[in-house]
Amino acid sequence: MSYLTTELLTSLLWGGTAANEFLRSKIEEGVNAVLKAELAGFLGYEKRSSAGWHTGNSRNGSYQRTIVTSYGKITVDVPRDRNGEFQSPLLPERKQRVDSLETTIIQLYQRGVTTRQIAELIEQMYGHYYTPATISKITADVSEQVAQFHSRPVAKRYAVIFCDAMYVNLRRDSVAKEAIHVLLGITPDGHKEVLDYAILPSESALNYADMLKSLKKRGLEQVLLFVSDGLVGLSDAVQSEFPRAKHQSCWVHLMRAVSRLVRPSDRKAVLDALKRVYQQEDAALARQELSAFLNSYRRKYKRLHKLFQNEASLFSFYEFPKSIQQTIYTSNLIENNNKGFRHKTKLKEQFPNEDSLERFACMVYCDYNRRFSGKAHRDFRKHIRNYWRCSRIEFSACTIK
Repeated sequence: MSYLTTELLTSLLWGGTAANEFLRSKIEEGVNAVLKAELAGFLGYEKRSSAGWHTGNSRNGSYQRTIVTSYGKITVDVPRDRNGEFQSPLLPERKQRVDSLETTIIQLYQRGVTTRQIAELIEQMYGHYYTPATISKITADVSEQVAQFHSRPVAKRYAVIFCDAMYVNLRRDSVAKEAIHVLLGITPDGHKEVLDYAILPSESALNYADMLKSLKKRGLEQVLLFVSDGLVGLSDAVQSEFPRAKHQSCWVHLMRAVSRLVRPSDRKAVLDALKRVYQQEDAALARQELSAFLNSYRRKYKRLHKLFQNEASLFSFYEFPKSIQQTIYTSNLIENNNKGFRHKTKLKEQFPNEDSLERFACMVYCDYNRRFSGKAHRDFRKHIRNYWRCSRIEFSACTIK
């Protein structure tokens, strides 16, 4: 057992100083010893050694600095040399707190913790109180990052934009679930990114239209296809902003809706028959299969046909190259993104205010865009180019080369 361990145990067992205070004092002693050794190494001789005579530089006293550590404040005697050249890498200039503490504060702030809560947590964890104003100053760049995310330029053209919303608990006057609307795009080169998000009380087609208007101001000009669930009015809303774009309803959501309308004993047979509709080779065969499906269950389940009234949005994916149809006939891509977001919020019962949710969402989506910035979605680059050429769509400034 080392002397340090023995001394620590003695302190704890016999009612001496608290463990944190004991460790703080030892850190203070250790840092001061290191600083003296660093100066000796810098000058090339020990204190009072004759080897230092006529070397052109010598010791010149010291000055005190207070440093905040994980165990509290320590006071260090920073040695000086006559020429003013000595600088310890152990103590960066003009810093009173360790970088790890600032990083912790910023990460807590990004995850939606309020400045007052952070100040209380830091005091408990580090034994040093930072006022909410100080925390706000440290984290000011996080709020700027949120504003930049919502105003950053986007590409002119996207092959596909997925639209979806998820609900999270948010406190205003009281706690209620509110919708985070998300737009996720795939570029002609196959790169995917979260284009924007908006926090609003409930999901609405008009909310997505407003988000698209904002994206148009940020540079978006053309979209080939929008993919979404069965939100009423969404197809009309997105096409009001991009009249030439197609719309695809998610077949997974359609399957879920059908499942709710049939008896459990019939569910497997009905869903197997419905799968054959969107697994056909082309749209004409799919329409025939859908007609046969509805006819076979018309009497038993009369409400099924209402789910398939908007036929224009059911088979848009067939107009695109076969190699990418599996990506665009459902909204699974954005659903997986939302699932990842929910996983990150598992430990939070609620967000204390809209700003905290904004920061948290920005952190998650910036990280998503960073992770996928260098990855191209399969087959888009090659086959979207051919699709544009064959369909004679005017994309003269297309980014595909």
